[in-house]
Amino acid sequence: MCRIFFKIIAFFSFLAIIGCDYSNQNIESNELKFNLIQSHINEANDKQNSINERKDNIEKAYGICSTLNDSAFQIEKIHEISFAYYALKDYESYKKMNEKALKLSNKINDSLYIARSYAYLGIYYRSSKLDVAYNNFYEAEKIFAKLGITRGRKKIAYDRGKVLIDLALILRKAKDYSNSEATTIKAIESFELAEIDQYMPMCYTNLGNLAKLTERFDESVEYQLKAIEYTKGTNREISQTLISYNNIGTVYKSQQKYDKAKEYYHKALSYTDFLRKRPKRHARLIDNLGYVNFLSKDTANIPELFYKALKMRDSVNDKFGIVTNTLHLAEYYQSIGKDSIAKMYAKKSSDLSLELQNNIELLSAYQLLSTVSDSEEGLQYANKYIVLNDSLIKEERLFRDKFARIRFETDEIVEENQQISKENQILIIAILGLTALFLLGYIIFRQQQSNKELLFSQTQQESNEEIYRLLLNQQVKLEEGRHMEQQRMSEELHDGVLGRLFGVRLSLDGINQRANDGFTEARNKYIDELKAIEKEIRLISHDLGAETLPSDVAYIDAVENLIKDLCEVHKIAFEFNNDEDIDWESIDDQKKVNFFRILQESMQNIFKHAHADHIKINFDYVEDTINLTILDDGIGFIASKVKKGIGLKNITSRVNQMKGEVQFVSSEGSGTTVLVHVPIETKVKEVYS
Repeated sequence: MCRIFFKIIAFFSFLAIIGCDYSNQNIESNELKFNLIQSHINEANDKQNSINERKDNIEKAYGICSTLNDSAFQIEKIHEISFAYYALKDYESYKKMNEKALKLSNKINDSLYIARSYAYLGIYYRSSKLDVAYNNFYEAEKIFAKLGITRGRKKIAYDRGKVLIDLALILRKAKDYSNSEATTIKAIESFELAEIDQYMPMCYTNLGNLAKLTERFDESVEYQLKAIEYTKGTNREISQTLISYNNIGTVYKSQQKYDKAKEYYHKALSYTDFLRKRPKRHARLIDNLGYVNFLSKDTANIPELFYKALKMRDSVNDKFGIVTNTLHLAEYYQSIGKDSIAKMYAKKSSDLSLELQNNIELLSAYQLLSTVSDSEEGLQYANKYIVLNDSLIKEERLFRDKFARIRFETDEIVEENQQISKENQILIIAILGLTALFLLGYIIFRQQQSNKELLFSQTQQESNEEIYRLLLNQQVKLEEGRHMEQQRMSEELHDGVLGRLFGVRLSLDGINQRANDGFTEARNKYIDELKAIEKEIRLISHDLGAETLPSDVAYIDAVENLIKDLCEVHKIAFEFNNDEDIDWESIDDQKKVNFFRILQESMQNIFKHAHADHIKINFDYVEDTINLTILDDGIGFIASKVKKGIGLKNITSRVNQMKGEVQFVSSEGSGTTVLVHVPIETKVKEVYS
């Protein structure tokens, strides 16, 4: 009895050791992948590498990342990959990565990464579609506001603050000044809670600009000075000082306190070393100083300051600066009665404003052109001014209304649903009462019918299962027949053709040993025989090597059926994912065959050598490249100690035919990953979020 007891203990101990070892193997495999992903991301962010090298590393990082189990870690790495694309100014790939991250975050229901994905998508749209950007930022802010109550508040507060200041800046552009100010104050509160001052100068700069726009000039100056205070002793102190001094100068210009405005412009211009490397900012300050001089009738350096600024802006192609600069020159020449020159500069400003869609400066240009042009042309510009002004007012109103709808949409839906619920409660009860009477009779009738239908369904289900089994058996027999035919042809090559070759070679050897001219005719005969045998070998080889795919079955269904059938036979669990962005119908048939054979060869290697319990296979489409990833949790191998067999050589050969790349990532006891990257020039399905 004791011996049996000890045997049981030993058995369970053995199982525990195996379980721990398998767990350690998984940990080692994941650690290897994590390290590879981070290594590729680091290379992608290294500015010493070429653009193509950096993009190649991003694609490799994502290829490995896509094989990970759905998790917050995977989403975090996808976000890092998107930042690498953003640094390369590949904004479309940046957007696509964050759309994938948002989809995955929703799948695993991770609120934090849902919010961050919305925020990063807002960054993509904020320079092109303000309403879409606002909607994404607003969705992110709602989630961050809820998360701040339940999770680590400092980090969440910081994330929320960044989203709030983006919302505030969009609201200011739409001239919704009160909501912009309220949102900026919320952002300041979030940054104070997070105890991070990085974005405080931006918040107070925005408050200063809003105060100027609402003619609270003293507050505006205070806010600008406070923005400087937050950068004291940091590497951003000079930059923020110049921004705030310029803004304070414009505040005093708006109050017609021209001496105070000049004082701050001169203060900013005193940072000569800093400005020398930043011609755009330098030119803006010079132009603003010149304009204040012009407004204050101090024309000693006019128009020289305007031309100096314009030359700087031309040298760096600062189109927005040129628009303002030429408008100032037009105003100056109008003031001294040189309308033709004024018209020339005003026209240049209006043309460039149209190109840049800078409607504010375009309005000023139209107004000026209406006064310096002849009566008929001036009337046309005056009409353009009126139409554009009305359009801008209407557009600003529409933006404000749209933002208001987004802000209150959730609350309105909740209130509406509650009201509907109250109004319909009595009606629903009455309908339910009447319906119950009809249902009682109907249920009795249907119960009798259901029994008959259930019996019929069961019979039909059994028939369908039998048909399915027969089809499977037929498919297995067809496959067996194909293998038998290949075996027959192989035997024919070996026993027939090769035997004949051997006999011919022996005969030729005998003839050569008796070298004399009397056997020339005999040697020619055997040579002809060799040619005939060569032709026969070529025909048989061609027959064996022909590769096609069925034309009446969707390619991805054929791939999935292959994986399913092989895994069922070998009793291995599998997971298969295909990126919907890939349009397989437009891809070259030979490439599809190559992918099919690579997959087939890799799975055979797994079944023969890996001793795996689970296989994961992904097709992904990134940057005109199809990435095939085949991952198993088997015993793996040490690449340096294993010679490439014919299977690995065949895979490599097929990838080379497609001008692609292949990697075999493995270590002993940690499973194996096969990564195939093949460039594809094809039309991709459009997917919109």
